Amino acid sequence: MFQENLVSVVVPAHNEELLIERVVNGLPAFVDHVIVVDDESKDKTWEKLEALKQIHGPRLHVIRHARNQGVGAAIVTGYEAALGIAREKNLVVVMAGDAQMDPEDLPKLLAPCARGKVDYAKGNRLITGEAWRLIPRTRYLGNAVLSLLTKIASGYWHVADSQTGYTVIRAEALAVLQLRRLYPRYGFPNHMLVELNNYDFRVRDVPIRPVYNVGEVSGIRLHKVIPTISWLLFRCYFWRMKEKYIIRDFHPLIFFLTFGFLVGGASLLFGLYLVYLRVTVGPLSPVSALFAAVGFNSGVQSILFALWMDMERNKDLK
Repeated sequence: MFQENLVSVVVPAHNEELLIERVVNGLPAFVDHVIVVDDESKDKTWEKLEALKQIHGPRLHVIRHARNQGVGAAIVTGYEAALGIAREKNLVVVMAGDAQMDPEDLPKLLAPCARGKVDYAKGNRLITGEAWRLIPRTRYLGNAVLSLLTKIASGYWHVADSQTGYTVIRAEALAVLQLRRLYPRYGFPNHMLVELNNYDFRVRDVPIRPVYNVGEVSGIRLHKVIPTISWLLFRCYFWRMKEKYIIRDFHPLIFFLTFGFLVGGASLLFGLYLVYLRVTVGPLSPVSALFAAVGFNSGVQSILFALWMDMERNKDLK
């Protein structure tokens, strides 16, 4: 236990035969339950887990997916198992099966949730000066882009390093979330933040040490992941606007957002049409170009004002 709370650690694993023993054996003694979800590994991960069960006994719970569903789906399976253990006074941790999450950082992540100050704590590798040196450059830059998009989509403007999966959530908050509608693959942590904001849960970043070159094999392909998650976040933003600011409690920022996209979008199309006419027909009236520019500028300003109102609405959720 940790400060009178149960601690359940969810470990999603896929083809982690080289590192899964290190992860399970390295967990601190105060961890009450370890839930490893094998997402249809093709290597000897399952055999290693069966051997670990003989060592750790009832503390270790092992679940196997019959087919590969993705890291997000594996986490959801682990979350549901953790809720089956306890729905109160249970801090549910997620640690990857590739040993890239330092167990020594776990007390720092648990503390704010244990004290009831926040509902969800997540690691942030970018705060320390080590991040730029240790994290591969392409992944660092990709993370930075997705973190910015996640700030906009989720409403948690104070949160960075959106791609880290080292997190802690209070079981009371976890029980409220609609887990089965979350994205089942690498976009899961981003979608999780959107879901949390929809219910006004408090989220805090906690500095953690980036861990690389321990034998992990990344399955992330940035040229595929970044467009996929960007599209997910685009859809999540408008879903959150609808759910939070129309259905749950109407907010005037919807007027600014609607005006911005309608007027800004129409002015942009009109401007492109003017460019086409200029190329194909010849000189046009300056008034037309001015009209398009003023409309586009008004639309952008309206969208920025809606973003500012969203920031103000969520500034206390930390």
